[in-house]
Amino acid sequence: MSIRLENVSHIYDSNSDEKSVALNNANLVINEGEFIGIVGHTGSGKSTLIQHLNGLMLPTSGTVYYDDEDISVDGYDLRGLRGKVGMCFQYPEHQLFEVTILDDVAFGPMNYGISKEEAEKTAKSCLYAVGMREELYGKSPFELSGGQKRRVAIAGILAMHPKYLVLDEPTAGLDPEGREHILKLLRTLNEERHMTIILVSHSMEDMATYVDRLIVMNHGNVEFDGTKEEVFSHKKELEAMGLSVPFFRYVVEDLKERGMNIDTSALTLEEAKTAILDAIKRKENHD
Repeated sequence: MSIRLENVSHIYDSNSDEKSVALNNANLVINEGEFIGIVGHTGSGKSTLIQHLNGLMLPTSGTVYYDDEDISVDGYDLRGLRGKVGMCFQYPEHQLFEVTILDDVAFGPMNYGISKEEAEKTAKSCLYAVGMREELYGKSPFELSGGQKRRVAIAGILAMHPKYLVLDEPTAGLDPEGREHILKLLRTLNEERHMTIILVSHSMEDMATYVDRLIVMNHGNVEFDGTKEEVFSHKKELEAMGLSVPFFRYVVEDLKERGMNIDTSALTLEEAKTAILDAIKRKENHD
């Protein structure tokens, strides 16, 4: 099972004299079980791209397939697709509206015809999965912290049992503890539930730490698509797009320029620490 984009373009105001190409001939295959990051400067086409994955936007040209079915054909069950490809936009807590967080998370399943009893059972399971304590289930969403609201919003999407979870800047505005909790939750969903995670973020450090595959958008084009190691090897090209490589890559490269015999492939803190310790050992052995 996969989501496949073939020559997908999206043009805003395509019937006017002022056309804006938001997505240009994109070709991608997203398979179940992947953890994918999407990066790009503002206006690069990231948000337009992800909204094509569950039919919130349809291509101006080209085709989006879910499980080899064209989602643009008349009669295609887009509502059902959106249950399989869950979308979590920036500040999803703004979408919370029910009296209690339990009611809020149960709303989606009930809206799809699930009984209240089953919906609440599912909601409790999903709230537990995102780390919400049972004594909070009866509280209003508006009594919670920012990080807690974000987790409730994600639980609401999980209650639909999606195969794919697409998140647009899910850690925006959170403190470091809240950011880490959300990102570790996504990794757990990927590793233990084999859920496909598609994460849009401006943080190259988060991409280096969590994702396996990285897609770079630039002016509506898929500029790079590969492992994070492959993509971050294009340092000059990324910088020319107004992007960067992770901070720790700059650290080890700076040490190399200062004369240290060090591996400069590090992307994360742990990798940089290992590279530095190995370089120190080599120097001690040489001396």
